[in-house]
Amino acid sequence: MPGAAGGLPAPPRRSRCPFLPRRYLVEFGFTIPDRAVVVDDVRVRGTGSSGISCETPLAPSGKPARVETVRTGGRGVAGGSGAAARGQGVTRRGAGGWGCVPQVTRCYFEEGYLETPVFLLEELACDHAVPGPAILIDRNSTIVVEPGCTASLTRFGDVRIAVGSGCPRPVGPQLDAVQLSIFSHRFMSIAEQMGRILQRTAISTNIKERLDFSCALFGPDGGLVSNAPHIPVHLGAMQETVQFQVGPSPPPPPRDPNPTPPKHTPGPAHPLPVPPQIRNLGEDLREGDVILSNHPCAGGSHLPDLTVITPVFWPGVPKPVFFVASRGHHADIGGITPGSMPPHSKALREEGAVFVSFKLVKDGVFQEEAVTEALMAPGRVPGCSGSRNLRDNLSDLRAQVAANQKGIQLVAELIRLHGLPAVQAYMAHIQANAEVAVREMLKGFAARWGAAVEAEDRMDDGSPIRLRVQVDPREGSAVFDFSGSGPEVYGNCNAPRAITLSALIYCLRCMVGQDIPLNQGCLAPVRVVIPRGSILDPSPEAAVVGGNVLTSQRVVDVIFRAFGVCAASQGCMNNVTFGNARVGYYETVAGGAGAGPRWHGRSGVHTHMTNTRITDPEILEQRWVPGGGGGCGGAVGGLWGGCALPALTPAGPPAPPRYPVVLRRFELRRGSGGAGRCRGGDGVTRELLFREDLVLSVLSERRAVRPYGLRGGSPGAPGLNLLLRRDGRTINLGAKTSVPVEPGDVFRLQTPGGGGFGSPGDGGDPEAAAEPPASRSFAERGSLFEYRRAQEAV
Repeated sequence: MPGAAGGLPAPPRRSRCPFLPRRYLVEFGFTIPDRAVVVDDVRVRGTGSSGISCETPLAPSGKPARVETVRTGGRGVAGGSGAAARGQGVTRRGAGGWGCVPQVTRCYFEEGYLETPVFLLEELACDHAVPGPAILIDRNSTIVVEPGCTASLTRFGDVRIAVGSGCPRPVGPQLDAVQLSIFSHRFMSIAEQMGRILQRTAISTNIKERLDFSCALFGPDGGLVSNAPHIPVHLGAMQETVQFQVGPSPPPPPRDPNPTPPKHTPGPAHPLPVPPQIRNLGEDLREGDVILSNHPCAGGSHLPDLTVITPVFWPGVPKPVFFVASRGHHADIGGITPGSMPPHSKALREEGAVFVSFKLVKDGVFQEEAVTEALMAPGRVPGCSGSRNLRDNLSDLRAQVAANQKGIQLVAELIRLHGLPAVQAYMAHIQANAEVAVREMLKGFAARWGAAVEAEDRMDDGSPIRLRVQVDPREGSAVFDFSGSGPEVYGNCNAPRAITLSALIYCLRCMVGQDIPLNQGCLAPVRVVIPRGSILDPSPEAAVVGGNVLTSQRVVDVIFRAFGVCAASQGCMNNVTFGNARVGYYETVAGGAGAGPRWHGRSGVHTHMTNTRITDPEILEQRWVPGGGGGCGGAVGGLWGGCALPALTPAGPPAPPRYPVVLRRFELRRGSGGAGRCRGGDGVTRELLFREDLVLSVLSERRAVRPYGLRGGSPGAPGLNLLLRRDGRTINLGAKTSVPVEPGDVFRLQTPGGGGFGSPGDGGDPEAAAEPPASRSFAERGSLFEYRRAQEAV
């Protein structure tokens, strides 16, 4: 203890840690100035030295030598022509003396069979080097030295292997099939690692537990390069967001008709281009800046999905060479109802905080005061509130910036390894490969089913979603025309244009039978026609919170119906929110998947545009509120989440459970899938018992219009939302409602089933009609697997 005999002197109470801001900037991509540093844990490691060695050093050979393998007569030997002539493997005799190699054997390596000398470790000295291929043996072990590697002994007899004999073969910008696959997986790996950082550093249930987030890599033009298998509805829309943010360079000033000769020496004839401008801000986008956006007209899906965009710069290049972005669903950003998913919103301002082009980080400094003000701004709208969980918002935004910072580091590592020209060339090759794959798919479809197809489905309020597809069978291009879709609605089922593009790029990728990443190239052969002022391209101030989670699913159903791919899935994300002034919670609930020509629909899964995970019961019921005496979820000094510290937490009684509900029932809704040669998947039944006065909001579809069957298959059962009052009454809540609930009330959610495929009496493919085989072990399934299989063709 400070002040005790032998103790360490206590530093000044307000002393600074000069290394922490630098380390924090490298790790998380921003700094927070004038913030006190709380030292939670100190670890001390002591290292001592001694002149007494516990190991006996090897005697050197007298001078360094290198074993060289000679290939003669199909036998590989090391030095010594006489021994080689006799077909015997020996080693060259140096100053320290060398022993014979017991044998030279044939071993199989990547290059094929190679003659490989075998050495006894006890015969080697500490200054000898053995190039691969070789085998080193002693009484207890056998060590294989592969070609291109070199083995040597330390002075204490340990074997050190230097992997690789030189620099890797340089990768040029020319297309190579092997490198195309390598770069494709490297780009996807960058997005996946960003996602892991985001999940690990976020503190909200929505991102940490439900995985309602997406990460992706974008080119210098904002086009999608690669993504992790996260949320499909995010990925196509994120491209629109990035492309919106970076506008063209400002126009040059008008020329003077009577210019005066310059008095200074003119600059270079071709100056570097002007740094890109942030559209709507008119400021230069520089290293250390991070942009936040969620507005539908800026490529947003709905307001709770906050997109954080970070440019990737490279020395000597004035413009960003890549962009990395992460989009996460924040459980509450204000608005008229807790959870920011109001079922009856009529205008965008009722749905929460709005960001068009907001500098979340400026010159490496996190703009906490400005973003806090923006998140609380909805409270100035009559009937609305600011964010009800500001702590989670700020912490998750910092986690998104940290995830982007990880992406920047990985992109820089890739560029250092292969060079910027090669990396950007393979970015273009990957997008071109996706374009070719989509063109081939469209050509094949036109040859088999015709060049023109159309389909229509309706929302529960009767609004039509209409599509006509015209394919050019020679070029493999297509026009997707949504003319005839319903007008903008006086509600929140309006879907921004970016949502329709997300649905389209997802469907095209699913129909391509090749291993390609989902990227901008999938849309290259396609022209999309969406009427302005329709439900698929509403006005800037229209409410859109339901368009992202409901209408997007209906667009997918219409596209798949036009191509005859599969029957309709549940067509809804079954959005449930509840909360009060203290807490807010949001979840989406699984349903049934539609059947196809050779498969039964899955039961109880998230489908198509959603790919989230349901919250585990122990998290839902037992996660503790910060400041209640322990448990996870605390934020120290407002920096980030972690375990609450008893020393910093005031004593008091334990806090109530974070989410005041009990999960009473969660099971498959048997029989809700449509009948057919291949059956549709069943939905689920989920019951929540409330323990406090709360506001319950439900935003759902397919309660009136059933998920269609295809080619004779029956439709799936519609969904049903019931409120069981504690006085015994049962109330049908309808598809979209917000209602106060009391302790003892129970909400019962029954989600739709998927449509069936083919007539039940039709024999069809006997394998398709057979019962799915029962597996003794757990088989990977669900939307995460289905989406990854669609991406990677696993």
